[in-house]
Amino acid sequence: MPQENTIDVQALINNSRFSTYQWLILGMCFLTVALDGFDTAIVGYIAASLVQEWGIEKTSLGPVMSAALVGLAVGALTAGPLADRIGRRKVLILSLLVFGGFSLLTAFATNLSMLTLLRFLTGLGLGAAMPNAATLMSEYAPERRRALLVNLMFCGFPLGSSLGGFVSAWLIPHFGWQSVLILGGVAPLLLALVLIAALPESVRFMVLHRYPAERIAAVLRRISPQQLVAPLRFTLNEQGAKTEKSALRVIFSPHYLRGTLMLCLTYFMGLMIFYLLTSWLPLLIRETGASLRQASLITALFPLGGGIGVLVIGWLMDRMNPHKVVAVGYLLTALFVFAIGFVNTNPVLMGGVVFIAGVCMNGAQSSMPALAAGYYPTNGRATGVAWMLGIGRFGGILGAMSGGLLMQLQLSFSVIFTLLAIPALVAALALMIKHFSLSKPALLGSLNKAQ
Repeated sequence: MPQENTIDVQALINNSRFSTYQWLILGMCFLTVALDGFDTAIVGYIAASLVQEWGIEKTSLGPVMSAALVGLAVGALTAGPLADRIGRRKVLILSLLVFGGFSLLTAFATNLSMLTLLRFLTGLGLGAAMPNAATLMSEYAPERRRALLVNLMFCGFPLGSSLGGFVSAWLIPHFGWQSVLILGGVAPLLLALVLIAALPESVRFMVLHRYPAERIAAVLRRISPQQLVAPLRFTLNEQGAKTEKSALRVIFSPHYLRGTLMLCLTYFMGLMIFYLLTSWLPLLIRETGASLRQASLITALFPLGGGIGVLVIGWLMDRMNPHKVVAVGYLLTALFVFAIGFVNTNPVLMGGVVFIAGVCMNGAQSSMPALAAGYYPTNGRATGVAWMLGIGRFGGILGAMSGGLLMQLQLSFSVIFTLLAIPALVAALALMIKHFSLSKPALLGSLNKAQ
């Protein structure tokens, strides 16, 4: 009987060139995240039409807006453990079917209560899509390029969100607000069919759950056929891969607990400042005497440079300590958000500062899933990424709500932006606590050897 050829799947991926097949997986994950961005922002594009057609107040859309955010949080928190149990591919396809199907149904909503419920149900699918796309992509990426590739995938989210604005501007005058929701429903359902036909399950997940060797080999041969000589045996050489049965027990085990808490705190603070700025920046700028046009243009600069920040930070994370790179991104966010409060007399200068703050903020925040994916073992990775994203959503809800409170306190423009810089500082501090907690065991080991 010939001796089995034992292969570490991550080592094989690391030592192989990034194949056409992996680019295909990246493309499918990118499209998933882009449609996630489109459907997440969709209510904002149809809000004016709803107010006009239904004869309602703008403020009555508040529950509709927050319903999706709550759904996103619940979807992320439940989808992670499910994906670690039944597979990333199944949950990713299910998420597209859920948010596509409910977005399609939302086109037929006839009142605010129905619209709010359907947006919550749509949010369940939206919340499940992003963490599983990040997890699946990270498990097909070589470690030397993981952060850059996952961040490249995340560029789909702002692209999809922005594209939604252009598409809506054309569709609504011709076909009504329902047409935007129909597109936001049909496109994910069609993509789900593509994923059913072409998207593989994570090879790391398959090895961990003892899938047949030939099924794993069939996927890996499309990445590196020359290294697979039968008979084959696949292994997964990683710390903590089989120590716990439950994914939640993995991420909250003593080994990962501090890192889990710090990742969740960082993402919570990041989304808090992001949603606070995107929701309230136009009104805050208007308070300085700027025109509506100036306030809108300056605010639009905040997300505009997000793609630049995401790719730059992702590239640096693969070459330097990723915790320090992302922490510096948050520190620069704090610095430039603070600076906004002192340039309010010059619209051009304020626009430049807002743009740089957006580059830093979006770059740091969008790099967090790549950082989390690299931290957890395979049997807890989807849960760890999803819980960080899910808990962070509550930071977004708090940020969207707290802007009104800041304005009611009648604080000066500079004081408000000084306060807005604090969450970014907390995020940077939390990342460094996680970094030093990881370094401590290695340092103690070195000291013990020296003694």
